[in-house]
Amino acid sequence: MTNTRDVILKLKEVRDEKGLSYNDILSLIEKNGDYISRSSIQRVFSDGSEDVSFRYEETIRPIAKALLDIETIEDTDNMDIQAMKSLLKYKIQRIEELERQVDHLTSQLDKEKIKYHEKLERERERSNRSIDFLKEQVALKDKRMDLLLDSVAEKDNRYQELLKLILTCPGRKETPCG
Repeated sequence: MTNTRDVILKLKEVRDEKGLSYNDILSLIEKNGDYISRSSIQRVFSDGSEDVSFRYEETIRPIAKALLDIETIEDTDNMDIQAMKSLLKYKIQRIEELERQVDHLTSQLDKEKIKYHEKLERERERSNRSIDFLKEQVALKDKRMDLLLDSVAEKDNRYQELLKLILTCPGRKETPCG
């Protein structure tokens, strides 16, 4: 039983051998503490279902556990069956362990994402404060430059007025050039 197709074919064979109804299978599954809907059981045992994709953990495993008693190694099982059951138990444990690891890593990833976003937000706020400060400095410098230019323009105007007064002054003595 290396793939889901083989498992489904074996399940159909066991069901036929034992003459189990869907309700019998449902009772065995519930007795094991699992749950699967009656319609899912019907789909698994329908014609051609071995070529359909089913989720192993949620659908195939509970049925196989109930019909094949795959998770209990018994003394009456031959060595091949005991080895296969042991291997299957190991794989189930490994799958559960990997699922826990995935959950743990997903949780860590979520925490890291939150930390990253918080750090990014702090950096954004710091950058915005820096940009605001620089804008204020530019506005202040612009204001000072405007005041300086106004002052220079006023000085130039006074200089021009003073020069005009000197040049047009009636008491000014003309000196010959040259």
